[in-house]
Amino acid sequence: MPDSLAPHFHRDDGPTFSVVVPAFNEAEGLTAFHTRLAAAMAPLGAWEVIYVDDGSTDATRDVVDYLRRDDPRIALVSLSRNFGKEIATTAGLDHARGEAAIVIDADLQDPPEVIPRLVAAWRQGFDMVCARRRGRPGETALKRLTARAFYRLMRNAGSVRLPEDTGDFRLMSRRVVDAVRQLREQHRFMKGLFAWVGFPTTTILYDREPRAMGGTKWNYWKLWNFALEGITSFTVMPLKIATYLGLAVAVLAAIYGIQVIVKPLLFGNPVAGYPSLMTVILFLGGIQLTTLGIIGEYLGRIFNETKQRPLYLVERFHPSRARVEAGE
Repeated sequence: MPDSLAPHFHRDDGPTFSVVVPAFNEAEGLTAFHTRLAAAMAPLGAWEVIYVDDGSTDATRDVVDYLRRDDPRIALVSLSRNFGKEIATTAGLDHARGEAAIVIDADLQDPPEVIPRLVAAWRQGFDMVCARRRGRPGETALKRLTARAFYRLMRNAGSVRLPEDTGDFRLMSRRVVDAVRQLREQHRFMKGLFAWVGFPTTTILYDREPRAMGGTKWNYWKLWNFALEGITSFTVMPLKIATYLGLAVAVLAAIYGIQVIVKPLLFGNPVAGYPSLMTVILFLGGIQLTTLGIIGEYLGRIFNETKQRPLYLVERFHPSRARVEAGE
């Protein structure tokens, strides 16, 4: 097994908790986030926070470097370019060394003050504690509707059941982190990977807050592609739909063919209208192109997996001073 995938066991002198924070252009709000995070983690025991700079184009890295001067618990992983939040989260988990890892965004929509409740559930014996949103403040009705439809689709059609209204904000035990680190597919849908590994899981409810500063990085096009990642990563339902649709069209074509043969024998042979002919041609052509597109999505993912490229490249890694002092 390569070193990067070797099981990661907790050391006696290591932290109890590793907080993983993927960050892309979050410089404006990082100081406020870290202040609240430190206050929430202070009564919980030894901890570290791993900020993953996902190729930010603002001062995110500089802000983390500034924070590291006063807080020895901060580690920084700077990726060589923007790889996306899913892979940035993976990079953070790869560098986490605590008995439990907590994944949280830096935009303060997921309040750090909820973390003690996650820890309390973990100490009751659960390996994964998911934070489920009671609502989605600040989001449009269309975004809430499409999110609800996506989670319902994945719960009913996917190979794993995603908890509804649950993002990446969660706590995972060491054995869950080690299990997730073994899953190295290129097209990563972390919510699905977290659900796939299983282990005893519970959920707590919390009130999500509006974004504190800056704007969302997720427009509708990115959300659409994100949904495609989830669907194609954990279900072959689109391929089945294409198969069933093809069978249905074949049956309709057979019925129409019988009608074309029988009708002239009984009622003569009128010339079929041009509009109806074009409608049939365009309908069949549309189905064929859609089916080819679905097959292409899956084929493209197979192609990317065969390259066996690393998930990410680290431009630089600054471990926490506490880790350096411990000789790790």
